[in-house]
Amino acid sequence: MGTLSTRKPRVILTGVMAAACLLPTAELALATTTTSTFTVSITLTATCTINSASALNFGSVGLLTSNTPGTSTIQVTCSNTTPYNIGLDAGTSSGATVTTRKMTSSGNTVSYALYSDSARTTNWGNTVGTDTVSGTGNGTGQNYTVYGQVPSQTTPAPGAYTDTITVTVTY
Repeated sequence: MGTLSTRKPRVILTGVMAAACLLPTAELALATTTTSTFTVSITLTATCTINSASALNFGSVGLLTSNTPGTSTIQVTCSNTTPYNIGLDAGTSSGATVTTRKMTSSGNTVSYALYSDSARTTNWGNTVGTDTVSGTGNGTGQNYTVYGQVPSQTTPAPGAYTDTITVTVTY
């Protein structure tokens, strides 16, 4: 009996040791890895957007016997370091030019002008390099004030006079 009890623990011990030796070998086989790389990129192109162009309202006037001023604001966002020009067309009224724009109501007209300076001496037109306003983008919205003026003129019939100006950003 003594021999049997000594043998059993050896067999169990030998079996446990053999199983323990196999475990690390299985873990090493699963730990193999490989690597690679990939490129991350973006191409930024020069771009501009017109964020807003507020209405220019000269208000209510009874007689056009003196200059009537008004202002509007245009906000433009262009890519950083992108040069651009903002132009204003002649409007939609027949016979208007960039120097003498016209608001209309029932066939009647009221002349007005748009300027890029507060003294209202520099006409704001749409010929790049001649009468547009230039800037350089910084990646955020930049505001530009449009200075309008209705000059003294013969007052036409009462009414709501309007015109529509197109803003163009060239970059």
